[in-house]
Amino acid sequence: MGNSENESVGKISIVEGETRKTKLPNFHQSIRLKYVKLGYHYLISHAMYLLIIPSLAISSAHLSTIKLQDIVQFWNQLRFNLITVVVCSTLMVFLATLYFMSRPRKVYLVDFACYKPQSENMCSRERFIEISHLKKCYTAENLEFQKRITERSGLGEKTYLPDAIISVPSNPSMDAARKEAEEVMFGAIDELLNKTGVKARDIGIVVVNCSLFNPTPSLSAIIVNHYKLRGNILSYNLGGMGCSAGLISIDLANRLLQVNPQSYALVVSMENITLNWYSGNQRSKLVSNCIFRMGGAAILLSNKLSDRRRAKYQLIHTVRTNKGADDRCYSCVFQEEDETGEIGVSLSKDLMAVAGEALKTNITTLGPLVLPMSEQLLFFATLVMKKVFNMKNVKPYIPDFKLAFEHFCIHAGGRAVLDELEKNLQLTKWHMEPSRMTLFRFGNTSSSSLWYELAYTEAKGRMKKGDRTWQIAFGSGFKCNSAVWKALRCVAPSEGKNNNPWIDEISDFPVEVPTVATIRS
Repeated sequence: MGNSENESVGKISIVEGETRKTKLPNFHQSIRLKYVKLGYHYLISHAMYLLIIPSLAISSAHLSTIKLQDIVQFWNQLRFNLITVVVCSTLMVFLATLYFMSRPRKVYLVDFACYKPQSENMCSRERFIEISHLKKCYTAENLEFQKRITERSGLGEKTYLPDAIISVPSNPSMDAARKEAEEVMFGAIDELLNKTGVKARDIGIVVVNCSLFNPTPSLSAIIVNHYKLRGNILSYNLGGMGCSAGLISIDLANRLLQVNPQSYALVVSMENITLNWYSGNQRSKLVSNCIFRMGGAAILLSNKLSDRRRAKYQLIHTVRTNKGADDRCYSCVFQEEDETGEIGVSLSKDLMAVAGEALKTNITTLGPLVLPMSEQLLFFATLVMKKVFNMKNVKPYIPDFKLAFEHFCIHAGGRAVLDELEKNLQLTKWHMEPSRMTLFRFGNTSSSSLWYELAYTEAKGRMKKGDRTWQIAFGSGFKCNSAVWKALRCVAPSEGKNNNPWIDEISDFPVEVPTVATIRS
């Protein structure tokens, strides 16, 4: 990320003074500072209890001095002030009713399903380069360029491409694109309905997002027709919103569920490769060919209180950041024609810097909602030292989000993005494992990658009741979006025995992903 990002999201550093000869022990060696910080976190987090307990003790001591005569006297005062009692009681009932009617409805994630393509669609790194050779549309230099990108992409040997791209000669037609879309959407939705037992006609809201394929009738209309959904269905189709559109769909479904009681919302996130394979020789557009792969996910949300017992997660927060007003941000991911008329998506060299700026804005909004008070106080203290006391040598403090979340699902957009986020958010390899393994096994499946990552966490048996998960994604526009989920129960790996895309091979992961995976010519 750029210098501006490093200034604002830099790691906190501990400046050590010169070593002096002293009889006191070296505390930097005898005490691990991370445990000191953890102790500070516990102290601040439980400060309210430390203050309440003495107050309760004092109150209890005072109440113990109250006699029966005092209680009788208090009751007599209430009897002679009937109007005051009635007014106060009415006001309390009114305020309680107003509170319960105005508070947001709780939204539950009943379950989700990720589509796993057929083995015939599997595409190794070598096969991808072979397909590019056979298309006979790339120069020798650009074939070598694609090879270098693929070797360093972090993708493995078992990602998937649609039939129209794998077949030789290729057939990128509208019919083929529609076939790919139906295969992905119906595959994920069928599995989801089977898992939840919900009937298609019980669904009241449908939100579909696919950035680059928007036929007429729309993808949401295709779903309504195929599953014969009811006539008053609320259906939405989001296009052109990039890899972060999945969380935009979740946010939209959440808002719709706030005003439509006792409803189910079906969210479908996918991308279409068939008509968006770039056959030109502009390198900024060739990167997409190397990293984007076939995939999709279906998610069932509910605002029914009766679904809480069986639901996996509760939606806690959604935070959306849009930097589209800035020209540099707006144009860093851009679909356009090259000089020969071939359409492709250009990825700007400013992409990492723009992503850093969007991330900074997003976590600045999200932080106060999720971070413990200990982290917020540290962040505020460094801000005061820099802005009020003009202490320029004090580096900005990046909060420790590991204290707010147990699991992280970071959009598997590419190896460089994951590397930068791991470094700047101070995450461990364990926290980054779902994202890196998803990129390795399935490639960049655009907006659906977050759900493959969550499925990986479940297949590993890591999701426990009360765990908090942060999903974060970046997309064209430029946007950075977050969603926070809380696990309502432990999710056992056996639950996905027949319908988790990882379950039949989860024992093979994690794997060591080489920096450069050499492709044999």
